[in-house]
Amino acid sequence: MRALFEAIEQTSSDAKRMVLTVLDERFLAEKALAVDGRIVWESRTDGFFRHYQKEIAGFTEGGVISLDGQKVFCDVLCEEMRIVVCGGGHVSIPVIMLGVMMGCEVIVLEDRPSYADNARRAGASRVICEPFEQGLEKVKGNANTYFVIVTRGHRYDQVCLEKIAQKEHAYIGMIGSRRRTAMVKETLKEKGIDQAVLDAVYTPIGLDIKAETPVEIAVAIMAEIIEVKNSQRKSGGYTKEIMKAVLDQKKDEGCQVLATIVSRKGSAPRAIGTKMLILRDGRCIGTIGGGCMEANVVQKALAMAASGEPKTRICQVDMSGTDAEEDGMVCGGVINVLLELIGNGR
Repeated sequence: MRALFEAIEQTSSDAKRMVLTVLDERFLAEKALAVDGRIVWESRTDGFFRHYQKEIAGFTEGGVISLDGQKVFCDVLCEEMRIVVCGGGHVSIPVIMLGVMMGCEVIVLEDRPSYADNARRAGASRVICEPFEQGLEKVKGNANTYFVIVTRGHRYDQVCLEKIAQKEHAYIGMIGSRRRTAMVKETLKEKGIDQAVLDAVYTPIGLDIKAETPVEIAVAIMAEIIEVKNSQRKSGGYTKEIMKAVLDQKKDEGCQVLATIVSRKGSAPRAIGTKMLILRDGRCIGTIGGGCMEANVVQKALAMAASGEPKTRICQVDMSGTDAEEDGMVCGGVINVLLELIGNGR
C-alpha cells in the first residue's frame, strides 16, 4: 500500500491521474495507478488491470464502474484547492482566513506593502507584493485554482481579469456593481479576450445572501466557491497531509488505516472518494463526515491496526432508521467505506 503512495509521489500533478481499486471479493483491493490513461503501477504484477488497458484509457470520471463483471472504484486525483486573491483590502482578509480554515493554499496579490503585511498576518500561504500584472505572471492556473478579484478599483480589476482569463481555472469571481463589472468585461471583449470566459465570470461575486459587512461578503464568496467546487464532483483525493503521514511513517509507529468512501446512497456528509487516515493512536488526518458515523469507522480501523487483520475490508454505515438517529447519525444515508491497512512503514 505504501508503494502506491510512492508511485503517486513520482508522477506529475499536471497529468491526468487515476487510482483504480477492485471492490469485489475475488480481487479485493487490487490496485493500479493510471497516468494519462496508461497503467504505470500495479499492486500485483500482471494482475487484474493489466488485461484491461484499453478500457482504462477511456476512463474519465470517478466513481464505481463495472469492469468485466468486477466492481472497480475509480479515484481521480487532482491538485489540492488553491485560492488566488487579487487585492488585500477589508474583504480579502476574511476570505484569506476562511480559505485557510478550509485547508486551501491561499495566494494573495497586493501592490501596497502595508496591505500585503495584513494578508500575511491573516495566514496567506504566499503573498506577492508587486503590481498585479507582474504578480500574476508568477501564478500558474490549473483546474483547481479559484481566482477572487477584490481590488480597490475597476482599472485594477481589468488588469487582473485580462491576465486570469488566459489561465486555466476552476472559478473566476469579481467584486463590484453590475455596471462596473459590465464595463470591465466590455473593455476586455474589445481587446480580444474570449467571450465565453468573460460570460462565465461570477459577477457580482458571491452568493446573494444580502451580505453587507466585509465578513458577510467573504462568507458569500466562499459559499459560492464551495458550490462551484462541489458541483464539479471531484474526488477528495490523497491530500498532502495524508501523503506526508504515510510516506514519513516509521517502522516503530504501528499500522495506519486508510478509509475511503467508495459509495453512498441518500444523504451523506462527504462525497465519494473522500479519505481519512487513522493512526495507531487513534488520531485522524482528514475526515469522512465526523460524528458517530466516523467514530464507528475509526473503531473498526483501530481493531484492524491492532491485529493486523484483515488487510482490507469494506464496512457499511447506515445512517437511516431510528437506531441511527438515536446514535446521532442524522444525515439519513448509507455509505460504504473501504478500509486498507498500511503496515509498519512498509
